[in-house]
Amino acid sequence: MKSFLKRTRETMSSFVVNNVAGESGRKLPQYIAGLAASGGALAAGTFLGWTSPAEIPLVQKQEYGFPISTEDFSWIGSMANLGAALMCFPIGILMKMIGRKWAMLTMVLPLLLGWLLIIFANNVAMLMVGRFFLGIGGGAFCIAAPTYTAEIAQSSIRGTLGTFFQLLVTVGILFVYGVGAAVNVQVLSIICGVIPIAFGLIFFFMPESPHYFIEKSRDDEASKSLKWLRGSSYDERAEIEELKAEDAKMREEKITFTQGFKQRSTIRALIISLGLMFFQQLSGINAVIFYTTTIFDDANTGLEATAATIIVGVIQVVATLLATFIVDKAGRRILLMISDFFMAISTILLAVYFQLKEDDATQVENLGWLPVLAVCLFIAMFSIGFGPIPWLMVGELFANNVKAYVSPLAGVFNWLLAFLVTKVFTNLRDALGIAGVFWLFSGLSLLGTVFVFFMVPETKGISLADIQRMLSGEKVRRSSGHSNPALEDDEKPDSR
Repeated sequence: MKSFLKRTRETMSSFVVNNVAGESGRKLPQYIAGLAASGGALAAGTFLGWTSPAEIPLVQKQEYGFPISTEDFSWIGSMANLGAALMCFPIGILMKMIGRKWAMLTMVLPLLLGWLLIIFANNVAMLMVGRFFLGIGGGAFCIAAPTYTAEIAQSSIRGTLGTFFQLLVTVGILFVYGVGAAVNVQVLSIICGVIPIAFGLIFFFMPESPHYFIEKSRDDEASKSLKWLRGSSYDERAEIEELKAEDAKMREEKITFTQGFKQRSTIRALIISLGLMFFQQLSGINAVIFYTTTIFDDANTGLEATAATIIVGVIQVVATLLATFIVDKAGRRILLMISDFFMAISTILLAVYFQLKEDDATQVENLGWLPVLAVCLFIAMFSIGFGPIPWLMVGELFANNVKAYVSPLAGVFNWLLAFLVTKVFTNLRDALGIAGVFWLFSGLSLLGTVFVFFMVPETKGISLADIQRMLSGEKVRRSSGHSNPALEDDEKPDSR
């Protein structure tokens, strides 16, 4: 199988342009490795989407043979987020110890254990523990996969590879929506349990990150990894020397956890990352995904619940696929601003619809299409910007000497917010009304648009080393039209 993959890769690579933005080497092997690494996102997508087709069969129909209340199910849905938050720090340590590749391969085990517990569950506790283990595996991938793809990719395609993760998450969600409409929850869970095994078998044949090999002073293996990723005719010596120089600099500047927070670049990267994660989750995305069926039921659209969720899943996949093609052309900042602004418009439309319905249901008898349009627009806009780009930028913004310490903070923050939003969505709906909840989300999305404009730099086409210089306040050449006002103000004194 190894020889077959190698022959296929080399043959197909011959059709790929070898010089993009001044870079030599073939690009297709990098796409293959990035897509394979993002296979873990497919597994993550299945457990994120699982709650939507599972809720009615488990809560209302008692398909598993034991009672599950609405409150129980909210905990079942939320436990995955706690598991993911718990794993964000250990995966950073594991990546440094055994490498990015093997750290991801070991996450197949908690994913398998989680699905087994769900498949054979005979009480609520087993379902909760199973979801917790699924979160451990999925949360680890959210840190490891973006790091891996950022390290194996050349600057000209790093953005595209970074969006693969969110693309595969959306494919996993759509897969669960589609399969869940045709089979019962147990069969659905069995099918989902096969996906981590398939990921492990495919990713086993991918190379380790050359950055890891350089960190471990294994230059020959780093060279082989680059040959795999850039093509057999690629002269990797200059890139090896650049990686070694960067590693030597990082060793000289090796710092502790607390020292990392004294670096200007680290503080800025952390503020940007946490801000993006905050506005990603507080846009209401998990509430929309987890409770799509409920939203469509409340809206009285006339659509079957399963049809509605599948429509949403298709839109999510198509929009994320679009993002993979444009993120390295349009840039990160503009996509984030467009994404957040139109998510605000979408949630305003939902808020208006449900406000009218609460006041007088007859006012919306002919407006069943409005929440469908709003949810579809929301999902599309999330998927081209705030879905893939925050995770992509976490892989770009932190220097290697602090990445293992600080990147997981962004992951923990994201998953804890996801837990909070998922768990309290029902409570917020009871307290504020569904209209009030969407008014809240719309206000936060507008605030997020302002945050991106003033705080988030454009990293399109900029090397990881130059990103660090930019965050430190140094002047870095970048494409016109993608400047960041906050950074430019700080850069002026440095452009002596």
